[in-house]
Amino acid sequence: MKPKEPQHTGQNDMFRSRLDQIIDMGHEKVVLAGAIDWQFLSEKCGENYDTKPGHPALSTRLMAGLHILKYADNLSDEELCARWVENPYYQYFCGEEFFCHELPFDRSSLTRWRQRMGEDQIEALLAESMNVALKLGAAKPSDFTKVIVDTTIAEKNITFPTDARLCHKARERLVKMAQKHDIKLRQTYKRVGKFALIMYGRYAHAKQYKRARRQLRRLKTWLGRTIRDIGRQIKGNAMLEDIFREELWKAERVRTQKPRDDIPKKIYSLHAPEVESIGKGKSHKPYEFGVKASIATTLNRCKGGQFAVHAKSSPGNPYDGHTLETILPQIEALT
Repeated sequence: MKPKEPQHTGQNDMFRSRLDQIIDMGHEKVVLAGAIDWQFLSEKCGENYDTKPGHPALSTRLMAGLHILKYADNLSDEELCARWVENPYYQYFCGEEFFCHELPFDRSSLTRWRQRMGEDQIEALLAESMNVALKLGAAKPSDFTKVIVDTTIAEKNITFPTDARLCHKARERLVKMAQKHDIKLRQTYKRVGKFALIMYGRYAHAKQYKRARRQLRRLKTWLGRTIRDIGRQIKGNAMLEDIFREELWKAERVRTQKPRDDIPKKIYSLHAPEVESIGKGKSHKPYEFGVKASIATTLNRCKGGQFAVHAKSSPGNPYDGHTLETILPQIEALT
């Protein structure tokens, strides 16, 4: 069900305090809240919800406002939730009429809302930020005629990829999925797999690489057995084949890939297979694991600060100059 936006009644409550009576209406966050076109954001973000009956989603003003505050004040999700409860300006910015002593949402709602929003919704937020800057005089239209475009790496929250840990994780994920769908495996290798991973780390730390490679071969052997065991049991079952197809492909890729193989797609993280290993020539960090992103900012600093006018991830690892062909038309359309 689509989000239900808050409706301000203007009425008083004997047991609750109205926010507009206890805050300074000239505060910067109050002024900013009045300049944002919340109806426009509600329409754009509401496109990702269906009209089926059910519990209405959290309002767009609340969720979009929370994310604006999060990135404006550089807060984590936990810090944002803690500050929202004690800060009346945060609550007013998110559309509340009366002061709240409890969160009307769960912290995980922030993650689910980010996952639901697509590229069009993010561009709408970016376009509205520039529109508000023009309304409040923080920027002029001429400021957006010249931009600087560069690429950077949006690093993912993954551990450093090693073949042993990836093989161990791939087998664990397959075993968990098999148990979830009532597939009885001949052996799960849970105990011996964990022990082999521990011994691999110890041998590698002691520079006993021959022994470490032996443990790695065992992990790959057990992963291969698990892949074949599941493949035999789901053969002919179209539904299970569709469910396991992606996980089996990733597990087989992890089992067969080698450190120096120049294959089209290597797996560095099972929960984020889009991660690439990218070298930007940094002395302190030769390789970064994430996604290449193109960022465009205004050439000169505006009155209200430096504005980002476009941001887009580039799948794979394209050459920096090759990203301009797709980025520049999008910047012109957005500005």
